[in-house]
Amino acid sequence: MKKIAVIGTQGVPAEYGGFETLVENIIGANASADVQYTVFCSGKDYDERLESYKGAQLKYVPLHANGIQSIPYDMVSMMRSMRGYDVMLVLGVSGCVFLPFVRLLSRAKLVVNIDGLEHRRKKWGKWTRRFLRLSEAVAVHCAHVVVADNKGIQDYVAERYRGKRAELIAYGGDHVMTGVEPAREAAILDHYGLKAGEYAMSVCRIEPENNCHVILEAFARTDKPLIFIGNWKKSDYGKSLRKKYEHCVNISMLDPIYEIETLYVFRKNAGWYMHGHSAGGTNPSLVEAMFFGRPILAFDVVYNRETTSGQAYYFKDEQDIIRLLGEKLDGTAMHEIAQKRYTWKTIASEYERLY
Repeated sequence: MKKIAVIGTQGVPAEYGGFETLVENIIGANASADVQYTVFCSGKDYDERLESYKGAQLKYVPLHANGIQSIPYDMVSMMRSMRGYDVMLVLGVSGCVFLPFVRLLSRAKLVVNIDGLEHRRKKWGKWTRRFLRLSEAVAVHCAHVVVADNKGIQDYVAERYRGKRAELIAYGGDHVMTGVEPAREAAILDHYGLKAGEYAMSVCRIEPENNCHVILEAFARTDKPLIFIGNWKKSDYGKSLRKKYEHCVNISMLDPIYEIETLYVFRKNAGWYMHGHSAGGTNPSLVEAMFFGRPILAFDVVYNRETTSGQAYYFKDEQDIIRLLGEKLDGTAMHEIAQKRYTWKTIASEYERLY
């Protein structure tokens, strides 16, 4: 049996973001009885410390998994995985400056998912971006296997690191297809004053690189209803956008919603899904939206085109969005692509092949 240590996430049960959902679903869809997962979790972020979850063993590190503590958090997790594991699955590059020591002191195989080019994200300052660029370079050179979740990232690795090959494994999204009773579905739509097929929706972290300002300005110039879910209170950027657009009668700016039934109803009944991300690889919220077969309007970057196989609708500015909202759009291709490429059973099997 191969023993796999999973490093770099807040932990499971998933409560935070994409990597946490990845772990939740690959351990849940574990395709082989020959794989035993141990997931390192943040002892600061979980009030209840489970010993196991979905067949995986859980171990806790007394640090936060995000922010500046993510670096020592990952390093401590690696140190605790030096012995007794066949593979370290490292998600993200925050603590990867420590990998040269891991190579010297451990026989574990290193599989590193480098995520979405963190050093290009606008939210980081100059020195943080430099550190993340260094950490990414160390990860690529020290890992036995590098994983990219998008062909755009795979191509970037090959170009920047002189032919270094990254394995392409995307992100699953079929976990969102939970279903809701018709009466409950109607009640949720009624509660938010929505009519099926007549509104757009978006869900993301409220950051400049996600072009929230572009989407909001476009809808402020139309009468199309928009449900926009995000952490508006987290940053000055989010607070300023809420102040500017909260008086638009067709725009509803909602705080984060984790209730799976509500999100299912929003996605299923949307007339359009708006995706403004300009950085990163295969973005989880985009993949999840694709399963509902709704027309997707995505910011025009290579990562989004790769994820949607060039079959979505793309925008660069407010005028593009306004124009597309006035056209007859079809989202059937999105569902077909999602079923073919982004199921968790397939993703779990691909990770196990690497081990």
